[in-house]
Amino acid sequence: MTGLPFPDIDPVAIAIGPIAIRWYALAYIAGLLLGWRYVVALARRHPLGLDERAIDDLLVWVTFGVILGGRFGYVLFYRPDYYVDHLLEIPMVWKGGMSFHGGLLGVAVSMYLFARAKGVAPLTVGDLVAAAAPIGLFFGRIANFINGELWGRPTDLPWGIIFPMGGPEPRHPSQIYEALLEGALLFAVLWVIARKPSTWARPGLLAGIFLIGYAITRSIAELFRMPDAFLGFLAAGLTMGQLLSLPMFLIGVYLVLQARGRDTGAGTGRRAG
Repeated sequence: MTGLPFPDIDPVAIAIGPIAIRWYALAYIAGLLLGWRYVVALARRHPLGLDERAIDDLLVWVTFGVILGGRFGYVLFYRPDYYVDHLLEIPMVWKGGMSFHGGLLGVAVSMYLFARAKGVAPLTVGDLVAAAAPIGLFFGRIANFINGELWGRPTDLPWGIIFPMGGPEPRHPSQIYEALLEGALLFAVLWVIARKPSTWARPGLLAGIFLIGYAITRSIAELFRMPDAFLGFLAAGLTMGQLLSLPMFLIGVYLVLQARGRDTGAGTGRRAG
């Protein structure tokens, strides 16, 4: 069984003496900066009670939520047994190990605190961040591919790739599948919905659609992705990614139903009261 060779891409994008900047770090930076500019554009187009300076502050809050939540989510959801015995390695993000679901929880907390501080409806902030989140997901999955990590299951399809650390078998480039599904496709869907003024009169609608869309696309991609070796398949043959996506889906359905029941003449995202 033959496969395509893995492209010869150095995970280190820029190296100056002992300082090395990896593509993974650049992916996080690109996702945050492009997402920030997109949120600024949305806030300008719709009366949401947030000016550009407030969006600048939101970027800082979200950045901390992504990094702290993503790291602690990985520690708690994926490798708690290991980190109990290696506590000093928990803050060593550069060694790898970030969880999207943990990052989502971290961002949710940071958004809520930001909304309380600015006097804006938390769901409106959630809609803004949800609309931009697939941008970061796209770049993050491309970085996973460049790193040659999180590869897919064995395949005989003509685009199967032989990953350096994945053994001799061609495998699905599942990172690319996820970039296209969780990133490009989900962004396109949310972009179309976000263009409608009526969407912003229903706080929580975009956030709910994002949660539903991510849960579905992630669960589909997991069918082609190799489970982490230290976890394998879990209950009913599901992966950890699929199990963590289930509550996301249910919360998303709840938010959409609640949003659709709201009066579309609601107006801005400023809290009542």
